Amino acid sequence: MDKKFNFQELQAIVATLRGENGCPWDKSQTHESLKLYTLEEAYEVNQAVTDLTKTGDCANLKEELGDLLFQVLLQSQVAEDNGEFAIEDVIDGIARKMIHRHPHVNKQCGH
Repeated sequence: MDKKFNFQELQAIVATLRGENGCPWDKSQTHESLKLYTLEEAYEVNQAVTDLTKTGDCANLKEELGDLLFQVLLQSQVAEDNGEFAIEDVIDGIARKMIHRHPHVNKQCGH
């Protein structure tokens, strides 16, 4: 497959997995049930960074970061399904936090 997917397409995939005709496992997940998977993926990213330092091969880090990103999207989709918040709120929150911590970024981004 030569096509590169973008963030919105990945978000749509996650929504489909949780949707009416989605995957039973994904549809059954809750914030609580996903805690262990999120932690596991974070540890795997950490190990991939260690491995990258030793080998210089970044393929595993790229894969593990994708798995961690999936957890963020899945947790956000669970929240959206529950009427709590959406991924856009997560993105807005972290952008605001980074601008608060680094005000010069706001000027460079044209805001």
